[in-house]
Amino acid sequence: MRTSNKRIMAAMAAVAALSMALAGCGSSGGSDANKSGDTKSGGKVELTYLHRLPDKQGMTMVKDTVARWNKDHPNIQVKATKFNGSPGDLIKKLETDVKAGNAPDLAQVGYAELPEVYTKGIVEDVTAEAGKYSKDFAEGPSKLMSVDGKVFGLPQDTGPMVYYYNKTEFDKLGIKVPTTAEEFIESAKKAAAQGKYIMTYQPDGAGMAFSALSGASSPWYKIKDGKWVVNVDTPGSKATADFYQQLLDAKAMNLTPSTDPSFAGAFHDGSIIGSIDAAWNAPIMMDWIGDAGKGQWRVTQIGDWFKNGEKTGPNGGSGVAAIKGTKHKAEAMEFLDWFNTQVPDLTSQGLIVAASTEKAKTPQSWTEFFGGQDVMAEFAKANANMGSFNYMPGFSAVSSAVGEAADKAGKGQAKVSDAFDAAQKTSLATLKDYGLPIAKD
Repeated sequence: MRTSNKRIMAAMAAVAALSMALAGCGSSGGSDANKSGDTKSGGKVELTYLHRLPDKQGMTMVKDTVARWNKDHPNIQVKATKFNGSPGDLIKKLETDVKAGNAPDLAQVGYAELPEVYTKGIVEDVTAEAGKYSKDFAEGPSKLMSVDGKVFGLPQDTGPMVYYYNKTEFDKLGIKVPTTAEEFIESAKKAAAQGKYIMTYQPDGAGMAFSALSGASSPWYKIKDGKWVVNVDTPGSKATADFYQQLLDAKAMNLTPSTDPSFAGAFHDGSIIGSIDAAWNAPIMMDWIGDAGKGQWRVTQIGDWFKNGEKTGPNGGSGVAAIKGTKHKAEAMEFLDWFNTQVPDLTSQGLIVAASTEKAKTPQSWTEFFGGQDVMAEFAKANANMGSFNYMPGFSAVSSAVGEAADKAGKGQAKVSDAFDAAQKTSLATLKDYGLPIAKD
């Protein structure tokens, strides 16, 4: 994704520190997965699971969660292994292992990466086996684990876009969280006149953010008769471009890239008092703001600012996919449904869990920071509000192009709408580079 890897790593580190009270300690596993195959011994099925979870001290370790499963399921034994590389490195490894016939049965795959691994023939169709477990997960994340009507695994964590705001500062300014784009722009102007910003403009994360906000009700991509259809020119895209353009023209947003150290400083000194961002950004913001804003901030749902009917979209998140060649699809999905619904364990790993089977508990430090709010309950609501957005193979190139155009718009060298034009052109060019068939809607 275009959002900085440093921010994601910081999120994981911050959540780990905040979650010390939730879980016991342990040590991580190795760095490679065993060969999977039709392995049975006395009726026992053996599965391998390759993950990228943080697995740090203070969390419930993956090996310990899996050990509970193995104890209760002697006929379906699972070996979990941590992969320490990047998502791109994992895809390369899976591609190599599938060709060599020694790939794991299950592996972690980002939602934005699933279309790519599907196109490369890395994942296994488990539509029939996974279908009975769909009730255990929010609808939006579940749909992100499918391509072309086929399901390839189950969702694990999410990154729905939400709105963070400083209620104390809003009250001082005499404003409330706006319900319409027009109200938002007027409130932003009022706040900016007092040196405060209720919105941020982050060009370095625009690829994921713009697609999530504009595509929540009108996805950019779909497959029609085996061909990819690209349509970025949607009502949501136009509304999103207009929203940000008006705020830029009014100088009513903070324009600092999120990777600039002064961006965090603007949260700490109170000049930024509102921002749309992913749910996983909560611990990062808490670290930026510190005690200076403790008890003042709140989280709420995205308003109907982008003609999306108050739907939100994904910025990050991943599922666990069945990898091509697994011989035990039914058993793999049985284990995966169990593992991905171990909400306390996964929450301790720093995840906004996709499962709807159990309410995730908000860490006490989060509750204190957000003025007594049950933040995890708000994130669960955002999961339920997530639209049916999907990605295309090579979306990282699209995200990069959107970010470059958004950066120019922020500097007054282009319009925000140019970022969406770049998304359309780059999407088509990338699909052609992949040699994939394209159709018109």
